[in-house]
Amino acid sequence: MSDAAQPTAAEVRAAAEAVKTALDRHLAAVERRSGEDDPAVYEAFNELAAAAEEYDELLYDRYDEVTPFEIPGTDDALPPYQGPEEANALSVLIRRDYAVAEPQRLLVQAQRVAGLGAGGPGGTGPADTVHGALGVLFGEFEPDEIASRHKEFGLEEGDSTLWVTAADSPAEPGEWLDAPFDEADPHRVVCRFDVSSVFDDELDHEGLDGLDADPDIDPDIDPDVAVPLDEIDEIDEIDEDATGGGVHVSEAADEAEGAGGAGPGPRGPGR
Repeated sequence: MSDAAQPTAAEVRAAAEAVKTALDRHLAAVERRSGEDDPAVYEAFNELAAAAEEYDELLYDRYDEVTPFEIPGTDDALPPYQGPEEANALSVLIRRDYAVAEPQRLLVQAQRVAGLGAGGPGGTGPADTVHGALGVLFGEFEPDEIASRHKEFGLEEGDSTLWVTAADSPAEPGEWLDAPFDEADPHRVVCRFDVSSVFDDELDHEGLDGLDADPDIDPDIDPDVAVPLDEIDEIDEIDEDATGGGVHVSEAADEAEGAGGAGPGPRGPGR
């Protein structure tokens, strides 16, 4: 690279000052945040990432030095938006991954739900296998409720992602149901929010450790469908063939809705 093409020392210094300013703004936003999904924190995060990346590039171009900063999302950044300026319709694509961490708990909860639906005290029937139990629970509860009560159902959260894409018009009823993600155009993604242990290796489990504190029932669980936690712990061993060891399930939903807003998620890059 020629000297004429290199950034000046003043430009590198200005980029360093921009990082300091962005760092102060990010800390201030974090200190004032109203909750996990505070948009001010998300915006400050993106500004800090952009400033750090700019400084790193200028530093390398001028002095052939690098910083220890790792900018998340750079390799998987969304392409430039090419959708309509004012979307007439939106598609919200959601994927959440779960591991079946406690098959015994899953089976018992599904059997209780199936029994209540049949007007009986509970039983097996369609919920006598892991696959059957998943069908019962996901057929009974909305995906958001499954997400908020996953530990109650013996599930463990994995990664999740949410894409909001712009559409020219609402989709025809039923036309995308067989392949909900196949026609997702990255150039029409208005915003994207990811949650993954990649972004946060130190999950805060405060309050969850006491889930078994009440020997009868957890107060946060719906008493109409819940199974007392001590009852689950005392249930006899279930045949391994019924649990299908090592089961992993992905729950995906693709909803086409009218135009509206979307808020940021707790982790990951956004537009």
